[in-house]
Amino acid sequence: MKIEFFLSIIASLCLASSAAHCENSSPNWPQFRGPLGNGVAQADDVPVHFGEGASLRWKTPLPGRGWSSPVTKNGKVWMTSAVEKFPSEEERLKILKARGVDPRKFRESRVAASLDLLVLEVDLQTGRLEKEIKLKSLTFPISIHPVNSYASPTPVLDDEGKLYAHFGTMGTWCVDTGTGEIIWHKVLPLNHSTGPGSSPFLYENLLILICDGVDRQYVAALDKQTGRQVWKTNRPEMRAARGDQKKSFCTPILIKPKRGAPLQLICMGAQWMISYDPASGKEIWRLDHGNGFSVVPRPVFSEKYQLLYFATGFGKPQLWAVHPDGTGDITGDAGKIMWKETRRIPARPSPLVVGDDLYVISDGGIATCFDAKSGAIHWTERIDGNFSASPLWVDDHLYFCSQEGSITVLDSGKEFKMVAENHLDDTIMASPIAFDGALLVRGEKALYRFGK
Repeated sequence: MKIEFFLSIIASLCLASSAAHCENSSPNWPQFRGPLGNGVAQADDVPVHFGEGASLRWKTPLPGRGWSSPVTKNGKVWMTSAVEKFPSEEERLKILKARGVDPRKFRESRVAASLDLLVLEVDLQTGRLEKEIKLKSLTFPISIHPVNSYASPTPVLDDEGKLYAHFGTMGTWCVDTGTGEIIWHKVLPLNHSTGPGSSPFLYENLLILICDGVDRQYVAALDKQTGRQVWKTNRPEMRAARGDQKKSFCTPILIKPKRGAPLQLICMGAQWMISYDPASGKEIWRLDHGNGFSVVPRPVFSEKYQLLYFATGFGKPQLWAVHPDGTGDITGDAGKIMWKETRRIPARPSPLVVGDDLYVISDGGIATCFDAKSGAIHWTERIDGNFSASPLWVDDHLYFCSQEGSITVLDSGKEFKMVAENHLDDTIMASPIAFDGALLVRGEKALYRFGK
């Protein structure tokens, strides 16, 4: 009887729990690649076999188009999107000529006649689209690469109920998630050439943005309460003759290399990997990684091995493992560079480190597992498809989402073992997220929740 009475008390408390308690217990995935920004999810019972006819809890069509990944907190899912209206082909060519675009790149340029930039809120439990907030309408906005979208940067949520949505040089917004009110709006100038890509990053009271365009390259920190610029640091000089090889689209990470050492803001760019003091923007160290540019993959850090892993972007992608404990220009310090790999390295998907293992998947679908310390290859296998989304690790499984809509699940570890191949009738460019019992995938057409 005492046990039954105790259980009844617990049930009553659960039913009467406050909204704050519900918020604290809800899934928290506040930024690109999760709570730690590394693609690792702490969750159990995430489905491995699923599809539109199996384990689908809900599917919500989304207005507009965007490659930004979902973020979630307090039982709500947030994304950015862009509703495009297109000009005729004659108008498109006229616009590109007026903008001075090289005619050889006309086929690579996507142009909209008008654009509505949106923030979307979806209820995590029901899948209902609850908010569609129009941030701005643009006429003949910047042109982008056909593989990109106008809403590719993933927004970030803070602990105060604010969402920070970044659309590159088209603007950055702070939105109250409760009311949908726009708190502030800021425009940072640069020429992306192929559209926006870098996601915003929060550090204490600062919203940090990597702004690496063809015309200028810098990192800026805004006061997250007001949008006021707190610091701005220009990138080092680059040897590339063309601005197109100076641009980049990476997202920062924050690391603490060793006990007692100061925090470092890692901001990968074309030619240079650079560490900054996050509070001031002062450079700590820099490393010349070669001629890589248009860098998309977000770096990852292993606390166990005190190694920073990063891919060098387009050109001939390389994977580097570096000790991030130097000062000044560490390019010539051989003791800082642990290992490199020049084959089968992604230009778009980010690397993933879990314990002793480091995983990558190339844009063309070659997956590789490295020894995180030495760089030795445990296995390398082809997975069907082309890849832009970054991989996810959860519950001892790896999830790889292809642009063609396939989601391949592998066992993690030093032996290659395929668990499942799932498929959606959709295009997947955004990285998936996971929490207990569920997987959330954003496609071009819809947002999907699989599992519980």
